[in-house]
Amino acid sequence: MSTVSVAVGGVPRVNLMPRSEIARRERETLVRRWLWGVLAAIVVALLIIGGAVFVKWAADQRLTAEQAESSRLLSELAALAEVSQALATERELTAFRAESMGADFAWAPVFASVEGSLPSDAQMVGFDLIGGGIPQGADPTLEAGLVGTIVVGSRNPVDIVAVARELRTVPGVILADAVSVTESSVAPGSFVYELTVVYDQSIYSGKYAPAEVSE
Repeated sequence: MSTVSVAVGGVPRVNLMPRSEIARRERETLVRRWLWGVLAAIVVALLIIGGAVFVKWAADQRLTAEQAESSRLLSELAALAEVSQALATERELTAFRAESMGADFAWAPVFASVEGSLPSDAQMVGFDLIGGGIPQGADPTLEAGLVGTIVVGSRNPVDIVAVARELRTVPGVILADAVSVTESSVAPGSFVYELTVVYDQSIYSGKYAPAEVSE
């Protein structure tokens, strides 16, 4: 026969709680867990929304600052527009002056150079000279600057060929040639000599030449 041993001295335990109460407590525990989960989700959602709002606010602040800077720069550009227009007008006027006055020169030195090459008993009594073009090259001695004829009067005959040769030695003169010799109709016994003369552009003053811009 088998022997059944019975524990002696233990505290008897009997669960007298109704099954419905146990189920109610389990439901309450489950509901509390769900509530905490929902609350945590709400907190996380609020944090995300708050972060997004902050990022948008910071972006709006940067945008506002950039717009203010753009407005300031536009205002400065508008203020400088008149200055830029004035500078452009000045450049145009300077270029126009350089073109219109590029062939500027003093007549007195030209006449003095002719007078200085004539014999003592001869003098210049007339001229028909026109200015040359605007300087184009770096060497002004290679371009014609003043071209025409001069008329010399003398009471005594002079060697017009020698006069032309002497005139060619004058600084700035490229060419000088005798053209004609006639007796003066105003002062009988006097002679009138006509010569062609060409000056180079070294006689130009250069006062109105455009300034070179250094790079």
